[in-house]
Amino acid sequence: MWNYIWPICMVILANVGYNIVTKSTPSEANALLSLTVTYLTAALFSFILYWLLGRGQHLSVEISRLNWTSFALGLCIIALEFCYIYVYRAGWKVNTASLTANIALACILVIFGFLLYKEALSVKQVIGIGICTAGLVLIRG
Repeated sequence: MWNYIWPICMVILANVGYNIVTKSTPSEANALLSLTVTYLTAALFSFILYWLLGRGQHLSVEISRLNWTSFALGLCIIALEFCYIYVYRAGWKVNTASLTANIALACILVIFGFLLYKEALSVKQVIGIGICTAGLVLIRG
């Protein structure tokens, strides 16, 4: 059970930190330079963790296992972070920006899961999407 719970707890904890730090990014700081420093830091620590926690494989073997998804994910992450910086600069509050984005995201992913991955779409999920949509209206109202 713990192997099921701890990853989602870490996602929640990391997202709390992410939103607080992103909201705290100085408005006079260049967003792209800030992201450059962010990703240089992330790259360095990722590489250190790769070496510390790696399975002993050679770097060339590990690189050969990669595909286009690593590059596409990098582009998605930059877009996400750039937009979050500007969401907060546009005046969104930390207590509604992430909530709004994540509710909308969850609803969209239910539909994508059904259409692209043939995941089940239950009546409860459809009702949940309706309730989430109503919640978004109430939050922004």
